[in-house]
Amino acid sequence: MDVIIAGCGPTGAMLAAELRLHGVRVLVLDQETEPASFARIVGLHIRSIELMAMRGLLDRIAAKGRRRPAGGFFAAVPAPPPEGLDSAHAYLLGIPQPVIVQLLEEHATGLGAEVRHGAPVTGFDQDDDGVTVELADGERLRARYLVGCDGARSTVRKLLGVGFPGEPTRNETLMGELASDLPADEIVARANAVRETEKRLIIGPAGPGLYRVVVPAAGVADRDRKPTIEDVRERLRAVAGTDFGMHSPRWMSRFGDATRLAERYRVGRVLLAGDAAHIHPPLGGQGLNLGVQDAVNLGWKLAAQVNGWAPETLLDTYHAERHPVAADVLDNTRAQTELVGDGPGRRAVRRVFAELMGIEEVNRHLIAKIAGIGVRYDFGGGPDLVGRRLRDVEVKQGRLYDLLRDGRGLLLDRTERLTTGGWADRVGLLADPTAAVDVPALLLRPDGHVAWAGDDQRDLDEALSRWFGGPV
Repeated sequence: MDVIIAGCGPTGAMLAAELRLHGVRVLVLDQETEPASFARIVGLHIRSIELMAMRGLLDRIAAKGRRRPAGGFFAAVPAPPPEGLDSAHAYLLGIPQPVIVQLLEEHATGLGAEVRHGAPVTGFDQDDDGVTVELADGERLRARYLVGCDGARSTVRKLLGVGFPGEPTRNETLMGELASDLPADEIVARANAVRETEKRLIIGPAGPGLYRVVVPAAGVADRDRKPTIEDVRERLRAVAGTDFGMHSPRWMSRFGDATRLAERYRVGRVLLAGDAAHIHPPLGGQGLNLGVQDAVNLGWKLAAQVNGWAPETLLDTYHAERHPVAADVLDNTRAQTELVGDGPGRRAVRRVFAELMGIEEVNRHLIAKIAGIGVRYDFGGGPDLVGRRLRDVEVKQGRLYDLLRDGRGLLLDRTERLTTGGWADRVGLLADPTAAVDVPALLLRPDGHVAWAGDDQRDLDEALSRWFGGPV
C-alpha cells in the first residue's frame, strides 16, 4: 500500500477518498467491528457542506439530513443567521453520525479504497522508505505513509511520542435519547425554564415519545464506565427538579471538556488528523467538521508526495495551515464553555455577550468562525482573497464546485489568455469571462482555497510551481 490510515471515522474515510482521487493505493484499518450502536446527531457546517458539494457528495448526504438556519451556534446565544453569508450553502445540515460515516466510507470504497474492520493498529516502525504497521493479531503490513485518524485516544499519536498538551476534563456531561410518557409541551416548557440559568441542560424531541437529553454530570467518572438510566434521572432531578419520567434509553454516553492539541501533525512518514490531533468540548459542533477539513487539506498534498510531483515543502504546509485553525477552534470552545457556565458572574457576561451578538458584524464574524468559512491560510501576502476558500460561484459550465470533483487544481481565467502549460496534468483550466469573481484570474488548490490571483502569466507560473511542482 502507499498509505495506511488508522481509523475509519469521518476523517479517515474522507482522507481515503481524497487519496483515491489521485490513484493512491489506500488501506484503512478500523478497530471497530460494527457501526456505532447509537445515532448521535451531528451538524455539518457551511465549509464541510461546501466540501461535500465540491466532491459531488452533497445530494446523497442532504437526502439523509435536515437543514437548519446558520445562526445561534456560538454558546447557543440566540442570534438570527447573518444575512448575505459568503456561501451558496449557508445553512447547517443535521445528520446522524453513523449515517455520515457510512456515506463517506461508501464514497471511499467506491473509489477503490480498501477498508478492514476489526483490525486495530497496535504498533509501527518507520524508516527512510516507509512504515511497517503491526495489527493486534500480529500481522505486519508495509506502506509508504501512515496517518493516524484513530480518535482522541489515538494509538498512533501515543506511539509516535507527540505531545498532546492542554487541559484535562474538568466537567462531564451525560447525553442520550430516552423515552417519556409526559406531554411533550410540558417537558419542553419545563426544560426551557431551567435553561434560563443552566445552559448545559438540553431536552428536545427526537421522535414520537423520544427525547434527546443533555445534562451536566455530577463529576468526572472513569471513561470506561457507561452511564445508566439512573445516573441520568438523578442528574435531571438535581438540575431540573424532575426526571421528566424518562425511561427506555435508546443510547446513552458521556463526554468531557478536555481540550488538547498535538504539538506536531507530522513526524517523518507518520501524520495525524482529526481527533487524533485535537480534542475540545462539542460546543458549536465543530469537531467532525474540523477533522473532515483536515482530511481535504492533507489528501492532495500526501497524494502529490506519493506520486512524486510534490514541491519540497508541500507536505509540511499541512501542519502549518491546519494547526493554527485547530488552535483557534480550541480557543473558541474555551470561550463558549465560560459563557454556558453557571454563577452570577458568568450569567452577566453571557447577557453582555448576547447584546454584542445583536451587532451584525459580531454575529457574522462568529458564525464564519464556527462554520469554517472565515479561515485564511497565510500564503505570504497578496490580495485578501488569496489563502481563503472560494464560494461556489456560477460559471459558464454551471457551478464552479462541479469542476473540482476530480481533486485537481483549477485555473479560472476571465482574461482568456492564461494557460496552465506544463501543469495541465495536475491543474484544469476554465477560460470564462463571465465567471462571477472580482479578479482577472485565480488559481484554486484541490481543497478550494485560492493560491494565486492576478493576470500575469509569469506570476502564475511561479504559483503553479510553488503548489504543483515542476512543469512537465
